[in-house]
Amino acid sequence: MADAVIFDLDGVIVDSEPVWEEVRRAYVAAHGGTWQPDTQRRLMGMSTGEWAAYLSGELGVDRTAEQVAAEVVEEMTRRYAARVPLIDGADDVVRRVAGRWPLGLASSSPTRLIAAALHATDLTDVFGATLSTEETARGKPAPDVYLAVAERLGVDPARCVAVEDSSNGVRSAAAAGMTVVAVPHGSYPLDPDAVQASAVVLDSIGDLTPETVEQLG
Repeated sequence: MADAVIFDLDGVIVDSEPVWEEVRRAYVAAHGGTWQPDTQRRLMGMSTGEWAAYLSGELGVDRTAEQVAAEVVEEMTRRYAARVPLIDGADDVVRRVAGRWPLGLASSSPTRLIAAALHATDLTDVFGATLSTEETARGKPAPDVYLAVAERLGVDPARCVAVEDSSNGVRSAAAAGMTVVAVPHGSYPLDPDAVQASAVVLDSIGDLTPETVEQLG
């Protein structure tokens, strides 16, 4: 039986990966950089500091990593102010699961975007612990953020179920010793090793029920 369930945010609760890709692609193009075929896959799960350094360094953007982070997050904040792209039914799923287990949130989004998304979806008070990889030493696929959220919840990571959409997210939660439920985004399929590391792969977040979690525990 699981003691807690820890959700990712981007791609699980909000369909923000396409927005991130659109914003960062446009930013790279506007500032002299070159988007690579594997860029989006590499970016998924990186912390703010990691992806800002990647855009500034490897992609050749003519801005410092600090400028990249500030300007891209500012544009994402504007997008969220207009509309947070909630995945259909995800808020209901989160509340149903919260009826049975303590919840945590382990996200690669900056803290201010996490706050905006949770406020817009009225989920702020549902999570007992919320953490951005901005506040950990390493982003996903390292396990840091999942281990830190489990510690804040006061639960053993091995007794947690994690809900993730990306390959790096699955790797992160699995490296933390958690049982992983994968809900991959249609545009960003999981790598084979991430499929292997998942206890179950669901077609949509709507398929995540308390019964599903119980069967894993």
